[in-house]
Amino acid sequence: MSILIDEKTRVLVQGITGRMGAVQTMHMLKAGTKITAGVTPGRGGSRVEGVPVYDSVEEARAEQEVNTSVLFVPGPLCEESCAEAVDAGLKLIILITEHIPTHDTMRIRAYARSRGATLIGPTTPGVITPGKCRIGIMPTHLFTPGPVGIITRSGTMSYEIAGILTGAGLGQSTMVGMGGDPVVGTGLIELLELFERDPETKVVVVHGEIGGTQEERAAVFIRQKMTKPVIAYLTGRVALEGSRMGHAGAVFVRRRGAMESKIRAFQEAGVPIADTPSEIVDLVRKALKA
Repeated sequence: MSILIDEKTRVLVQGITGRMGAVQTMHMLKAGTKITAGVTPGRGGSRVEGVPVYDSVEEARAEQEVNTSVLFVPGPLCEESCAEAVDAGLKLIILITEHIPTHDTMRIRAYARSRGATLIGPTTPGVITPGKCRIGIMPTHLFTPGPVGIITRSGTMSYEIAGILTGAGLGQSTMVGMGGDPVVGTGLIELLELFERDPETKVVVVHGEIGGTQEERAAVFIRQKMTKPVIAYLTGRVALEGSRMGHAGAVFVRRRGAMESKIRAFQEAGVPIADTPSEIVDLVRKALKA
């Protein structure tokens, strides 16, 4: 098992002929990801790393087995491109692109949900189930198979957490980068629900940061519904009110989304909070032994 992706996932790359799309296609293939098609309008009939390119998702779907799309397309084209993938019947859309207007994301998310598709992102490093499938831009060598699920709002922190766990001999079931924008396709509670149902995942590490109330709402869910142990690591503790810390979603104003409320919520839910990335290892080991 795992969540969202595994060895049966068949991937279509939208924007495959662009610089980022082509480079990441190469890395994903090296990681064992089964990429069966790519799409760039006007480039149909060409190939990238041996992957056939089509002019539309519908054309690719007609000739290849695909169930998941990853998008490396410019922000202004993302809404149309996501809708194209959803209309073709793909059930998982992983949107890597940054700088997408919030209202565009809201429409993309609503459209995907109305047709039974799951959207991850935008501004996400992607999703990886180590040893089975890597969709996104994360460095594969930092991840190894194991029982720890990871949910993060930051690509860089996902690499840091996975690298520390891997170095300590603690592998991962799946890592999901939620995305760092104020509005994302799939929230923290939804991902916790998936990990709760996954038999391979024994403990979940949640990376949160200032901005929004996802962590506070997730803490209530953890207290009421989760049976698996959850460990939290929170960044942005020194952020000044009104400042933005890297991500569009990492900002708090008038105490909304402030670090204190997130710490308090997790403490009330009985969730251990690591003070440093290295402390995550000790907390995970303790949870696995419990």
